[in-house]
Amino acid sequence: MDNFQTSAPEPIIKKRSARKIIGLAALIIVLLLAAFGGGMLLAQKSELIKSLSLKEADYAGSIYNKYVTAPANKLTQDVDFNLFWQTWDLLKEKYVDQNKLTDKTMFYGALKGLVDSVGDPYTVFMEPKVAKEFSNDLAGTFEGIGAEIGKKNDMITIVAPLADMPAEKAGLKSGDRIYAINGKSTADLAVDEAVSLIRGPKNTEVTLTIFRDGFEKPKDYKITRQVILVKSVKTEMRDDKIFVITISNFNDDTSGLFKQAAQKAVELNPKGIILDLRNNPGGYLDTAVDVASEWIASGVIVTEQFSPENKNEYLSRGRARLKDFPTVVLVNQGSASASEIVSGALKDDGKANIVGKKTFGKGSVQTLEDLQDGSSVKITVAKWLTPKGYNINEQGITPDVEVDLTDEDYNANKDPQMDKAVEILNKK
Repeated sequence: MDNFQTSAPEPIIKKRSARKIIGLAALIIVLLLAAFGGGMLLAQKSELIKSLSLKEADYAGSIYNKYVTAPANKLTQDVDFNLFWQTWDLLKEKYVDQNKLTDKTMFYGALKGLVDSVGDPYTVFMEPKVAKEFSNDLAGTFEGIGAEIGKKNDMITIVAPLADMPAEKAGLKSGDRIYAINGKSTADLAVDEAVSLIRGPKNTEVTLTIFRDGFEKPKDYKITRQVILVKSVKTEMRDDKIFVITISNFNDDTSGLFKQAAQKAVELNPKGIILDLRNNPGGYLDTAVDVASEWIASGVIVTEQFSPENKNEYLSRGRARLKDFPTVVLVNQGSASASEIVSGALKDDGKANIVGKKTFGKGSVQTLEDLQDGSSVKITVAKWLTPKGYNINEQGITPDVEVDLTDEDYNANKDPQMDKAVEILNKK
């Protein structure tokens, strides 16, 4: 994610997965053994290594046991791992800018290439600095421009500018394509690389070259970074007795804040509820299940599909305090991942009308695996299905009532999507 998360919107499993991803893990283990050596792994405490890496957020150290033999049964017979070291040695010997090469930059570059080889934009390797930033993002505290970015049609794209943050104030919108960051083309950048370039200390500037439908040519937006502190849930009791709950992200604070919002709704007894998930890029799976469970008393909220034969169903927690309130869920192109889990569940269960535009279509889940030096690997392990078996990934949730919010509406401070939601609830 841009400056809010490090990747495209997605449900993250809080508990680190213990499953082994056979081929990928094997090669990572080989590289780690080559880098640090079995003796070093046994002699050093991983937490010490991690803390030092995160403190400096920089490359340091040497490569140990460089030509260690690969463990038995880790590589297929048609893989000659000596080619890795031959290429390594050629670069060290012949590359024109020898002073720019360090063992750690080459090593982390190799791990990144290894993970990129799976061809999934949400399966990424994060070196220590990026891994720390990712953790901060999920806590809701960071310095940046306040926007979610993802990759769609092979282009770095603004998924969701956050309300009242520098990106939105500068005029960025959901669907904007980022052609360059401070003059550097995004053509071959992974999402996390783009995030790293956009991030920076508060009161510094970043220039994004943006193309938007209707633009004749790309336009530069100069944005001043700020400290982003976001409460993920906001509520409003309108004069017409409609209670609006807005969730900006499914982060560390969301479950607690949403439980308070649900209790407030019960106490105020509105004639209807609007759940606004527009431009919500997602977050924790468990939190999405918590939210949907306030409407759905029993049954499946979402199904985690590892393969056609291997599925895991996440069931309602059974609270359902809001089940008797007429509800409209607002979504748009910036609603992704956990937002799609909630809107898909409420739609399939008949608990809400969905209003707005088709959602982003990010229906896969990543597990975060920490490595001993503070880096981490984020791996796509499953896809999400709605209760009726609809595949969210790359397809999105289609609204019951499609309503656009155009540039003209935006510039005129009009919100036809909210107006339609209010109209539906008033009729009920």
